[in-house]
Amino acid sequence: MDIDTFIRRFEAGLATLEGVSIEEARRRYDTICASFAPADPAGMRIHDDQVEGVPVRRFLPASSQPGCVVYCHGGGWNLGSTISHHGVAASLAQQLGREVVSVDYRLAPEASYRDALEDCRRVVVACAPHALVGDSAGARLAMDVAYGGDWQGPLGLIYPPVGKPSVKALGPDAPLLSRVDILTLWRQVADQLPDIPVDTPPASRMDVLAVEHDPLTRPLLNAVDDWRAFGAEVSYRVAPDMVHGALHAWASLPAMGDAWQEFCEALRVRLS
Repeated sequence: MDIDTFIRRFEAGLATLEGVSIEEARRRYDTICASFAPADPAGMRIHDDQVEGVPVRRFLPASSQPGCVVYCHGGGWNLGSTISHHGVAASLAQQLGREVVSVDYRLAPEASYRDALEDCRRVVVACAPHALVGDSAGARLAMDVAYGGDWQGPLGLIYPPVGKPSVKALGPDAPLLSRVDILTLWRQVADQLPDIPVDTPPASRMDVLAVEHDPLTRPLLNAVDDWRAFGAEVSYRVAPDMVHGALHAWASLPAMGDAWQEFCEALRVRLS
């Protein structure tokens, strides 16, 4: 599959979310994202569970090292689930050779950003993971969990919103995600996020993955430069020609798959 085909398919799916209830929009979003996922790796054990009252989905590879990794899914804080990001979490577990605990945190508008953050924090505290990973909105949650606690392990971030997004700070519009999209979602949570300077690294060791065509990439690169200047050890890679959301199709988009495997390998080395 080429990137244009992915964009057309994803745009067509997103169009079906308009004019339906939030519950139906979430079901349709789960279906769209899951449609790009490959089959689960052979021998992987997957089951739904609860950790401190928070729903999670556990992914245990057939061959795994001790210790788990907590994963926070994307979706703009109002969409997404352990279903929509099942393929990403399964691949992460397989490539790291570790159990991955995917957090089904509460979503807006029924819940606040603080509620979602508290769900993620409770799972992290209870599981004591060896690494914390998130993509998009979930990457921001992972950052804020790390900022707010005594996080010492590696942090994996996939196209996160960093700092305080603004028209001036963001890069140009791109397929599947515009500056207006970002700012609209941001306004819904801005007064609930921890007020932490963008140049302060959320962790001392980080692996970061971005895509070429994404308004979030410009501020993310600036943040990476600041974090490195602050003394953090940060690996950074950009998937060429890819767009926000392309991680769902890592198995069928060669450029995304290569960057994703490099990201996972860097994180795996840190864990070993």
